Amino acid sequence: MLKMSRPSSCPEKNGDDQNENHYQGAGGQEFAPNSTEQPETRVLSAFRKDTEASKVYLAGREYFGDDGQTTELRLVSKIKHQLSTDPTFRPEYPSPLGLTEFTRQATNVTLGGSLKPRLESRVLKVQTPGFNAAVRLGAELLREWFENTSWSGPVYLSVPCDGSLAGIFKAAGIHDIRQYYYWDDKLRGVCLDKLVEDLEKAPQRSVVVLSASGHYPTGVDLTENQWDVITQIVKRRMLFPFFLLPIHALCTGDLGRDSRPIQKCAALGMELICAQSFSHCFGQYGEAVGHLIYVLKDNSLLIKKQCRAREIVKSLWAQPSMMGAHIVATILSNPAHFVEWQEEIKRVVERCMLIRQLLRERLRHLGCPGIWDHLTTQQGLFSCIGLSDPQVEFLVNSKHVYLLPNGCLNVSAINGGNLEYVAESIHQATSL
Repeated sequence: MLKMSRPSSCPEKNGDDQNENHYQGAGGQEFAPNSTEQPETRVLSAFRKDTEASKVYLAGREYFGDDGQTTELRLVSKIKHQLSTDPTFRPEYPSPLGLTEFTRQATNVTLGGSLKPRLESRVLKVQTPGFNAAVRLGAELLREWFENTSWSGPVYLSVPCDGSLAGIFKAAGIHDIRQYYYWDDKLRGVCLDKLVEDLEKAPQRSVVVLSASGHYPTGVDLTENQWDVITQIVKRRMLFPFFLLPIHALCTGDLGRDSRPIQKCAALGMELICAQSFSHCFGQYGEAVGHLIYVLKDNSLLIKKQCRAREIVKSLWAQPSMMGAHIVATILSNPAHFVEWQEEIKRVVERCMLIRQLLRERLRHLGCPGIWDHLTTQQGLFSCIGLSDPQVEFLVNSKHVYLLPNGCLNVSAINGGNLEYVAESIHQATSL
């Protein structure tokens, strides 16, 4: 059962503002955002100003527990206590590339059985202060990825995507930002045909930003068969895959399964980048534990890329914090801890799926028009329930339910205290 409570936590502020005028699609069409302000920022600002007692915030990015608050895993709390009482533990600044044991363990669980890149010493791994920092470092390194020449695009982002991504790439000097088709309102899922069409039109040596799992903000991921199609196109057309893992392990409960598309590309010998976060799956929001993996085409490039990464890191954040990375490394390197952590993550994933099932059944019971099976075919923290702009505006203005365009929301922010109200509000919105 879900406890009776309301989510009251708000997401951390994103420091990378998206100042876009236009985007260009693969076929040359342009996309113009309605505002230079990110949707997440607008929604959070409106929520904070709302004085209505019944208001509900569903646009956060963190995992909210049954009590509506972000939670720290029990195992993490235990390890923190052990470290604080261990007289031999001496926190020190790590190197610019981060804590060695953390980067080693993070790379192992992400690449999984793709042993060849590691055995051939052609994997650059860097600890970063959060997910966006990993994206930024990857973007900076891309400037020199093709035969040591200055590269400036194009970069292809999905529609929709994390609103901060375009701003991060532009801050790194990559201004040619384009989009590829992903979410389809009618299908309420991925439209593979249009996605393939856009990638086929992309110029060779374009960078394609792909969500390995936990696509934000829709929660819709490609199937195994769809990934087979996409990886073949990327390889054949000489595109560069830039993978995102913002909520690693919170889709399937398994670090390896969530990163399977990355393993597939690595096994095919492809050069790739992966930006990932361990903050969500270890409840380390205050620590901002991020990581970057760069699988190189040749191990002769590794030392040069490491030196360049050090230079970039020193200019951006000097060095990442140690405590969060030390906790993650301790859990990943200890089999008993790892099993305990997996059990906790499994409960998180099961709770999110339960919420999806309860919301779907409640909407059906209320007689909401349409089919709501997509709620349970999506996975992870995020979901796009598929609402029109007027319906979203009704929910915000009349029901004080705050969510993102298209009805994208954070599933974990729904609990026993607001499930009924959220379902009834959606029913009213879809009955307009």
